[in-house]
Amino acid sequence: MTFPSEPEAVGRDLPRRDGAVKVLGTATYAYETPLANAAYLHAVQATIARGRVTALDTAAAEALDGVVAVLTPGNAERLASTEDRELAVLQGEEVAFRGQVVALVVADSSEVARHGAALVRVEYAQQPHDAELRADREDLYAPESVNPDLPTDTSEGDVDAALAAAEVSVEETYTTAMYHNNPMEPHATAALWDPAGEGFLTLWDSTQGVHPTRTVLASVFGLDEAQLRVVCPYVGGGFGSKGQPHVNVVLAAMAARAVPGRPVRLALTRQQMFSLAGYRTPTIQRCRLGADRDGTITAIAVDVVELTSRIKEFAEQSGVPARMMYASPNRSTTHRLAALDVPVPSWMRAPGECPGMFGPEVAMDELAERLGLDPVELRIRNEPAVEPGSGKPFSSRNLVGCLREGAVRFGWAERDPRPGVRRRGDWLVGTGVAASTYPVSRMPKSTATIRREGQRYAVEIGAADLGTGTWTTLAQIAADALGVTVALVDVRIGDTDYPMASVAGGSSGMTTWGSAVVEAAGAFRAKYGSEPPDGAEASGSVQPADDRHAMHAFGAQFAEAHVHLDTGEVRVPRLLGVFAAGRIINPRTARSQFIGGMTMGLSMALHEQSVLDPRTGHVVNHDLAGYHITANADVGAIEAYWLAEDDPHVNAMGSKGIGEIGIVGTAAAVSNAVWHACGVRVRDLPITLDKVLHALEERPRH
Repeated sequence: MTFPSEPEAVGRDLPRRDGAVKVLGTATYAYETPLANAAYLHAVQATIARGRVTALDTAAAEALDGVVAVLTPGNAERLASTEDRELAVLQGEEVAFRGQVVALVVADSSEVARHGAALVRVEYAQQPHDAELRADREDLYAPESVNPDLPTDTSEGDVDAALAAAEVSVEETYTTAMYHNNPMEPHATAALWDPAGEGFLTLWDSTQGVHPTRTVLASVFGLDEAQLRVVCPYVGGGFGSKGQPHVNVVLAAMAARAVPGRPVRLALTRQQMFSLAGYRTPTIQRCRLGADRDGTITAIAVDVVELTSRIKEFAEQSGVPARMMYASPNRSTTHRLAALDVPVPSWMRAPGECPGMFGPEVAMDELAERLGLDPVELRIRNEPAVEPGSGKPFSSRNLVGCLREGAVRFGWAERDPRPGVRRRGDWLVGTGVAASTYPVSRMPKSTATIRREGQRYAVEIGAADLGTGTWTTLAQIAADALGVTVALVDVRIGDTDYPMASVAGGSSGMTTWGSAVVEAAGAFRAKYGSEPPDGAEASGSVQPADDRHAMHAFGAQFAEAHVHLDTGEVRVPRLLGVFAAGRIINPRTARSQFIGGMTMGLSMALHEQSVLDPRTGHVVNHDLAGYHITANADVGAIEAYWLAEDDPHVNAMGSKGIGEIGIVGTAAAVSNAVWHACGVRVRDLPITLDKVLHALEERPRH
């Protein structure tokens, strides 16, 4: 079906349909599901990074009034599948990382469960562990592929020869830190097995995908998918960490099986989330650029070193953006992993592109400096005609438009290119720019059903709303596809009782689910015409994506940074982003996503760092008191704009996905602005005062 050429709902600045219930506190999250006679679960975690449990003394916990069950590797049920070792909880005595679950306590209240867990005594046979990431390790290895299924290494031309012949070059190493997603709603699950003993399991889980969660859990417990229902109408943030099931879901289901007839609730504590719910791997990026004197790039090379868990591999695709961002006849990218005794890393907002654009975009700024060329102009001069590597034409590519529009809005023309020359009182002032990109993804499977109910239309699909606006934007898409007003459309999502939907990840949600809704609307109108009877129903599934074009969203972020002359403190009073992300379904929710992404990018630039002590394998700042994130006071103004982009190739709506591109490039823009302010090039995130103070001490005082 062709989407209407003149939509009435898509593009309108409509308020979020779920806004009122969230503000009023009546939205029901997973942990809050009304369940009679619920029990509560608390996990006992390993205090060593590697070894074996040799003894578990649970007597004190079992004697505690209100404790109803204590599970250990000795009495926990045997799971049907232990292929995913992250989810193979309590299946043996081996300890693979600090924080691993070694026992469970189930009680009548959360307080008793937590107290009971503290009473469990664990003895270990400790073994030497390794939790230190270094680029010079001899045991680094190349994974078979990088997330999701991309080539590990690529090579075009002769990079070494081109670099040797380059008139100007940059060769530097950049690092990004370990980051934890930290959604405000913790990972939480409620589980109930059918009291009649029919083997049916219901999970109320905070997840980015009810159907993917059902598929994984059915395998783990040996169930047919028809025996498992997953419900999740609301999610209090996920940022990728809820994109695939973690051990909390298995724990809740296992505990509920141990207390027949009773539902069990589990909400991970903030501290537990630092070892049980995924995180972004730190990266070490060696970036090499070569160019002619006129700024034409002749060589690009990015070599990335990351960590993964010894028990489960996750290879973040941090080198991938360099494969397509700028034109060059010579290009290479590599990924190498260190398998360590650490928790399992996983998805975090814009995996690959977010950390992978930091090194190259700071390197581009350094190249511009050495060329004496404006960094905006350098990027424009190296705009590719087709996608490097594949040779495919871009479905649309408006990076140049973003750079130029952003430069005008930001006042870039007034910039003095010399670093450290602008000052306001005791603050040095600088500005920086970086580009951003994110691929357009459409998942291969999702189905929507549309039904006439009286005078209204119900759209059902098992999609997720992480706070991104899905409740609202799906209604807008359905209204235009049906040719009715948006007020007549009801949306039902977040339940495996609805048709299958893909995970809300990779900025693919709206491109996938919206495409299925458009197909369902086309089938509905073809079958029933303009006067459908009550009860009329039709379904549609997402169609294969266009593989003839390279499809990406692009953006440009501009930052103003202030560095205090005496203390080295860094402030960012202004961020501005301009994006080319296809047709914007709802300007209100889109602006929220862009601003949220840039805020998270600022947090990455200035604050966020999970400090892993290699001596213990423990993240020592494992709460929001020690793990600092950007707050409102950390930025004066954030502006988000977008270009009107007509891309008929991406999908019927012309949308590209916007949840992740805002974070990409932001940290590099801030780092570049800090260099412009004080002349210090910070290549290791976060940008803290100790990294610039040494240079400020050498400046003459006036």
